[in-house]
Amino acid sequence: METEKIEIPSNAIAALEMGNKIEAIKIVRAAKGLDLKDSKDMVEAYLRGNPGLEQRFKDKQSQNNHSGKLLFILIVIGLIAYVIFSRRLY
Repeated sequence: METEKIEIPSNAIAALEMGNKIEAIKIVRAAKGLDLKDSKDMVEAYLRGNPGLEQRFKDKQSQNNHSGKLLFILIVIGLIAYVIFSRRLY
């Protein structure tokens, strides 16, 4: 059985390259006039059909997660420093 080639807008592909599946789903939904589930299914099927893009997406998503964790840690350290140093002023 031959599978159908799935096409999505180039800006949705760019969003996937940046690790942003939600943005890609929004773009596909607006461009194709699909509901949320069908748009999500189409984006995920496109990723499965393009293993190179799927790997870059996963790598970028992992990189984004690490950046978010680092930012969270820096905020916590900043809050702790603020509490420690603000008590010394009184």
